[in-house]
Amino acid sequence: MEKRGRGGKSSPSPAPQLQPTPPQPRKERRPSMFEREAYAQILKERLRESVHDVQYVEPPFDDSIADLGKEWKSALAKLKFANSYRMQPLKKFQAHSVETKVQQILKESLKDVKYDDKVFSHLSLELADHILSAVKEFGYHRYKFIIKVLFIQKTGQAINIASRWIWDVAWDSWVAVKHETETYVALALVFALYCE
Repeated sequence: MEKRGRGGKSSPSPAPQLQPTPPQPRKERRPSMFEREAYAQILKERLRESVHDVQYVEPPFDDSIADLGKEWKSALAKLKFANSYRMQPLKKFQAHSVETKVQQILKESLKDVKYDDKVFSHLSLELADHILSAVKEFGYHRYKFIIKVLFIQKTGQAINIASRWIWDVAWDSWVAVKHETETYVALALVFALYCE
């Protein structure tokens, strides 16, 4: 005797069995950069593609070992400071004090010098270095200095000199100092740019 449910119908016969579909080949999943192994693999691939220049300087072997350590430590040690988020300098650049110092340097260095283009090519670099070291002695922290020293021969011509910078009017400044003789004019320009 068949058992019937509420509807009065007999229970359905078992469904015909379907053939299992063959497994499809799985697509290889691209590794996520957030997985530890995949991240290392991605970095290795990127490093392989990039070019690295390694500079190596051999220490001078004629000095003693004690002196060698001091030289290399001072030459290679770079101080790293935490961000102070300071938007203004501790001491603002004072153009008048720098101007008097640069004027004094030009007078002392050029008092007996006659115009010679071969001499002036080296002298301009030496003067720029001298002026830079003198300006750094004032102790303006976080200022970058750009020094230009120009020598112009007096032959009856005129010259215009122009410079362009991205400028912060509140903290950046500049100084122009002129030293004039019978044969030439020396012009020293000092630009002080504050780095936040």
